[in-house]
Amino acid sequence: MQEIRARALPGVLGLLVVLVLAAGGVYGFVRGVMASTGNAGTLLGHAVVDIIVSVLVYVTAMILASGFVVVQPNLSRSIIFFGRYLGTLRESGWWWTVPLTSKPAVSLRVRNFDSDRLKVNDYRGNPIEIAAVVVWRVVDAAKALFEVDHYEEFVKIQSETALRHIASQYPYDTFEDDNAPSLRGNTDEVSADLAKELQERLAVAGVEVIDARLTHLAYAPEIAHAMLQRQQAEAVVAARKKIVEGAVGMVEMAIAELQRQGVIELDDERRANMINNLMVAIVSERSAQPVINAGTLY
Repeated sequence: MQEIRARALPGVLGLLVVLVLAAGGVYGFVRGVMASTGNAGTLLGHAVVDIIVSVLVYVTAMILASGFVVVQPNLSRSIIFFGRYLGTLRESGWWWTVPLTSKPAVSLRVRNFDSDRLKVNDYRGNPIEIAAVVVWRVVDAAKALFEVDHYEEFVKIQSETALRHIASQYPYDTFEDDNAPSLRGNTDEVSADLAKELQERLAVAGVEVIDARLTHLAYAPEIAHAMLQRQQAEAVVAARKKIVEGAVGMVEMAIAELQRQGVIELDDERRANMINNLMVAIVSERSAQPVINAGTLY
């Protein structure tokens, strides 16, 4: 069901109509009562007719008065006439619409939903804790009222479901491949995927997702210590890998430069010995200690 604009008149105009009808009804009733005190049969008959007509006019005025509705800023009122949807009022003000209708309100303001910390498994099966905040608003009041039951609860449940699904699509972290996306390393990409999936889920309720961001991300307590040790070990291995790659390049450059300038001629044994010394000096965590070689390798 799509939202349509309801027809309504200014409330001041409706008030004037109701007051005129009510005043006419009271006047006719009083005139009929006064006329009924006469003895003539014809006069009494006219008095009864005046009373009945005045009562009907007054009741009509009261029925028309039920069509008044006040619409506050950023609030909509849907007009429902005996189960039939007639439209939605969005313009703020005092309006006069179809009488004998129900007018449920739907807020159009921007709202936040801060999820609880959910315990889920990431892409690798590791238990993690994750939470998110979703910024949303209703853009179609008809869908929010008639397509789902309790649209606010629907937003809550679908947000948590989408968050669980997104968390299972990414690993918490990765060191083996720096380009591989992860929950910790690619928060913007994860948030964009979460917002996209939420929009697909909540479109049926007439809800627009403005933004979605992770607010909490951590390993579950039962594996937090072990995963911290794993992260530290992977970080050390990754750092050592970078150091070794840099050291190999530096050694290669040093030997090539020595040979290019003709400083020293290296055979295979001397080359291996120099490579060993340079690698130890570069890769070692402690400062290299100089050793003066007064002899020869042979």
